[in-house]
Amino acid sequence: MDFEQFYKDKYPAGVPREVDLNKYKSMVDVFDQAVQKYADRPAFSAVGATLTYRDLDTQSRNFAAWLQNKTDLKPGDRIAVQMPNVSQYPVVVFGAMRAGLIVVNTNPLYTTREMEHQFNDSGAKALVVLANMAENAEKVLPHTGIEHVIVTEIADMHSPIKRTLLNAVIKHVKKMVPPFNLPQAHKLPAVLSAGAREKFTPVESK
Repeated sequence: MDFEQFYKDKYPAGVPREVDLNKYKSMVDVFDQAVQKYADRPAFSAVGATLTYRDLDTQSRNFAAWLQNKTDLKPGDRIAVQMPNVSQYPVVVFGAMRAGLIVVNTNPLYTTREMEHQFNDSGAKALVVLANMAENAEKVLPHTGIEHVIVTEIADMHSPIKRTLLNAVIKHVKKMVPPFNLPQAHKLPAVLSAGAREKFTPVESK
């Protein structure tokens, strides 16, 4: 089948059939142009929270600044990200990329054996994990080279009051978060808040 011919009349009006690959230097460049062009438009929605492109720009910048100033992570280091489709996922992924880190996507349904293998095989030095999966992370971390852990809860992208209420219901009423003990872990809202007070230095993509 000639796919080019098949899709010829499937593109909506105004959507180009080809992408000018020379227009962008990297994925971060694509991101930077998008958040500027569509700043007031919704970018992601999940669990009742919607992030505009401006929100995404601000929050990912804060995460990147925290990584640059509050950890010893350097461009090229690996950061594992283990969470489902929640709004903080793009914040963390784009923030990590803006700091020059390499994202290691980790399936939320992985067993501890699979997690341990991937973390070690990739050389991950940091992990961002949804609290619902943190029980398994606790078991695995001592057998990996991960030095920095950030835990996020499902409703973390809501306002502080709504975030506290929703996360409490998810944890204590719905019992969706198995107990875990990661005393060295940072909480994502605190990370983003701290990052907002730090300087972000754009990283030149190679």
